Amino acid sequence: MTGDKAAQTAPVFTGPRWFFPSAVIHQLDPDAHRSGRRPRRTARDWVVDFACFVLAALVGLAGAETLAGNASVPEPLALTDQVIGALACAAVWLRRRWPFGLAAGMVPVSFVSETSGGVAMIALFTLAVHRPFRYVAWVAGAHMVLVPLYLWWRPDPDLPYLAALILFVVLTAAVVGWGMFVRSKRQLMLSLRDRARRAETEARLRAEQAQRLAREAIAREMHDVLAHRLTLLSVHAGALEFRPDAPREQIARAAGVIRESAHEVLQDLREIIGVLRAGDSDDAGRPQPTLAALDTLVAESRGAGMKVILDQRVTEPAAVPASVGRTAYRIAQECLTNARKHAPGTEVTVTVTGGPGGGLAVTVRNPAPEGGVPHVPGAGQGLIGLTERATLAGGTLRHGPTPDGGFEVRARLPWA
Repeated sequence: MTGDKAAQTAPVFTGPRWFFPSAVIHQLDPDAHRSGRRPRRTARDWVVDFACFVLAALVGLAGAETLAGNASVPEPLALTDQVIGALACAAVWLRRRWPFGLAAGMVPVSFVSETSGGVAMIALFTLAVHRPFRYVAWVAGAHMVLVPLYLWWRPDPDLPYLAALILFVVLTAAVVGWGMFVRSKRQLMLSLRDRARRAETEARLRAEQAQRLAREAIAREMHDVLAHRLTLLSVHAGALEFRPDAPREQIARAAGVIRESAHEVLQDLREIIGVLRAGDSDDAGRPQPTLAALDTLVAESRGAGMKVILDQRVTEPAAVPASVGRTAYRIAQECLTNARKHAPGTEVTVTVTGGPGGGLAVTVRNPAPEGGVPHVPGAGQGLIGLTERATLAGGTLRHGPTPDGGFEVRARLPWA
């Protein structure tokens, strides 16, 4: 084998990866080569690492004294042992960067050097903290296999062979158990932090959804309120445009309706803006309309020139829930607006019946207009909004043409 080929196939041992090929270490420790993934040490990390270094040095000094008092150990061997122990103590600073590499490298090093025993235990503890149990089992198992040979090679002068073996097994198990306890505690803290972040994200999403639903409700409210007022403006402005020769009294009345409708539109806009600023529709603006305001709505429509018949047969009208009454009012308001636009000049019938326990029924019907249905642009969002409003109130809404060519809207709302 040539030198170049041998250099390509021989294992590379760098840093704390002594006696282990880099390919094997990469398989057992996937994070070993990711030198840039660990954050920089904090002040606490420096303190802990320095304490580990001091502890390893103290254990090494104790081992050096034991070697000095053992006459069976040659002086060159004791000196070599101390040099290896000093290098192992310096390698403690690499324990965060290569936990598995350092722990695996300390298996053969601690076998030949008594002064590096403290570093081996610190490296095993670090491995148990930073890596899964399968890595710890490999390293701890290697220590268990080698310790009987080590005690046979270098017997403890103060303890019997069996007692020293049991003491080493208990010490290794305690170090591994302590490291796994620290690891599980850290994982618990990370899990709790992740749950907290997830809970904050879910709360933010719920708040955004609630805000979106509130904005949709405000948009429906804006459509229901403003469409009625603006239709009145359009009708009277159209009458003034097509009948410039109308009597002065009619022109003055139409102008008064336009002025009043414009004032109502501005008032409604102020209410909606107040809702948007306050963020709560129950605390901003004037009180919302209820079923009792239905007479006023019909009177406004009649004042605008519509023919409206109101048939209200409600048992205990004062006991109607506010939300149910408001929904019934908005349904009638939107239907009158649509009838004014799509069936001008027809007679619209508004029927409201019901009682406690039987629900509230709202029916708005108009016949076909003379000359056919005029083409008025519209997106149909009003009826969609009414259907959603009735569904949110726990009721149902149906709409469609009648056999005589007219149009009918039927809604049924719960009234417990």
